[in-house]
Amino acid sequence: MLSVTEVARNFRRVLDSVEHGQEEIVLVRNRRRVARLVPEAPAENALEVFGDLYRTLDDRTADALSNAVSALRKRRTGRVSELRNPWPAG
Repeated sequence: MLSVTEVARNFRRVLDSVEHGQEEIVLVRNRRRVARLVPEAPAENALEVFGDLYRTLDDRTADALSNAVSALRKRRTGRVSELRNPWPAG
């Protein structure tokens, strides 16, 4: 935690800590937490995001999703919106 005054006086150093040290910094004013400086998440491409999603699914849903993507690729006319939602509302 750093005071707002300290952050203002050392802004460049604080940003370097957030960016390069991947540090999260809580800003305090009058002994109250008022804000957070959080490092930006690294950029990911669609394949990395899909891989992260795939690892969160149960085996049956993951297989169904994989099969649907494969079938749509073969048709080359499919849309993401045509995939079944594995988390239906309700």
